Amino acid sequence: MNQLTSFAPDKRLITVQEASKWASQYLGRKITVSNISYLLQYGRIKKYGDNGNPLIDISELKNYYDTFFRKEKEWRKILGDDLNWHLSFVEYKESERTKHVHRLHPYKGKFIPQLVEYFLDGHTDEFKKEIFFNKGDIVLDPFCGSGTTLVQANELGIHAIGVDISAFNVMISNVKIEKHNIFQLHKAIQKLTFELERFERTRNNILFEEHLLNELSVFNKKYFPSPDYKIKVRQGLINEEEYAKDKEKKFLSIYWNLVKRYNIQVKQDKNETFLDKWFLAPVREEIDFLCEKIKEIEDNKIKKVLAIILSRTVRSCRATTHADLATLKEPVITTYYCKKHGKICKPIFSIMGWWRRYSVDTLNRLSQFDKLRTNTMQICLVGDSRTINIIEELKKKKPKLAEMVSKQGIAGIFSSPPYVGLINYHEQHAYAYEIFGFERRDELEIGPLFKGRGREARESYVQGVAKVLLNCKKYLKEDYNVFLVANDKYNLYPRIAKLAGMKIVNQYKRPVLNRVEKDRSAYSEIIFHLKEQRL
Repeated sequence: MNQLTSFAPDKRLITVQEASKWASQYLGRKITVSNISYLLQYGRIKKYGDNGNPLIDISELKNYYDTFFRKEKEWRKILGDDLNWHLSFVEYKESERTKHVHRLHPYKGKFIPQLVEYFLDGHTDEFKKEIFFNKGDIVLDPFCGSGTTLVQANELGIHAIGVDISAFNVMISNVKIEKHNIFQLHKAIQKLTFELERFERTRNNILFEEHLLNELSVFNKKYFPSPDYKIKVRQGLINEEEYAKDKEKKFLSIYWNLVKRYNIQVKQDKNETFLDKWFLAPVREEIDFLCEKIKEIEDNKIKKVLAIILSRTVRSCRATTHADLATLKEPVITTYYCKKHGKICKPIFSIMGWWRRYSVDTLNRLSQFDKLRTNTMQICLVGDSRTINIIEELKKKKPKLAEMVSKQGIAGIFSSPPYVGLINYHEQHAYAYEIFGFERRDELEIGPLFKGRGREARESYVQGVAKVLLNCKKYLKEDYNVFLVANDKYNLYPRIAKLAGMKIVNQYKRPVLNRVEKDRSAYSEIIFHLKEQRL
């Protein structure tokens, strides 16, 4: 790291722009103005000056980053010295780790595109000493998830096939890699937005929410000024639990008075399904309205993109706290103290804001990827990778790719099988299955959370992954390369490889940092490199 030589010794306070330049030099990677603004907004460092011209103490900024790197050193001690720190990808900003279509829809358990690119592209380094895939090859992802491997294969000029048991996952993947008529899609979005606006004018929830937001703004400025409140909490000058509980109760009377004044029905009449339980009544009405309008659209490609936008919108409008979006606990029907934002927040009463935001974002991301895409073929198939006949299924949907697989074979696999007992893959998108009527096949998931992590669950997992590899081997060329990303805490993969008639020829151990879940502790995972076991 460089010393504090970029600024005069007596210049203690610097602007946000200067802080960005200094931090980039000090850390040896790009730190943007928005990165610095985030630190100010969430009270990580103190703001001096005024809102129009915020200033930063350079010593405080240095202490913040030094603390970060002390944590990284601690992680190195915990995780071991045999890690490939190139594969942490810590130098990439969050926007780069979720570039273009990779963030069309949230998905738990996906790997970052730079990890896929590292193994699929044509570079070598001190860890990756040979090139495994070339342009024109075919790569397979039998646990396709949200399609990261397919998208990166396209960028690199590699054909790709995905398979997933979840029909909704397959729709996400295919929307990402298909070519779209952006102009026609934009027109369809404008029409739907106009119709939703007209529908909302027949309801009171918009006026109610606007009034509620005004009341919250006044209340939060008075009792939770940013960033002073968060700094005082960190310093122990405010007992967050007691203070927040008192102010939360204080605002509730304002909230219920507004509900009564605007005659708002908060809860739905039924409580039988996911959509009944996790959405306030005004939101459910808007969801049902848009869903019916989307069903009327004839162009199937446009219909699928709009379905993804609606699904992403719906996910952000669940009646829960901001802190519990990833793991739902109990429905929230009133205003509440939000620990994440350090103020009183509210549940969602209209989907319009999120629908607009995600519509624009989707158009931008599809357009960005369209400029990068290569003239190669990718598709995700619905099926069980333990039994699916890949060539027969391809003949129905992409006959040219089926012919190519028959002639040249698949060069290899890059995939991340589910981790044992970590995620219920169907349940994370339960709302989408109900909205669009997809068939759920939870019982065919490998290693789901609902089966736990006991001995029986681990044995079922071993057999499941091994059967996937055995079935996929039928379509691989002779000198194939298989890469599986796994957090193998139970040491299951040596046995999986043996059952599949493969051997582990290398292991790349990488640190997983920059996590977005509430548990931000680092951990390590292994990329297993498997090849055929020769007798």
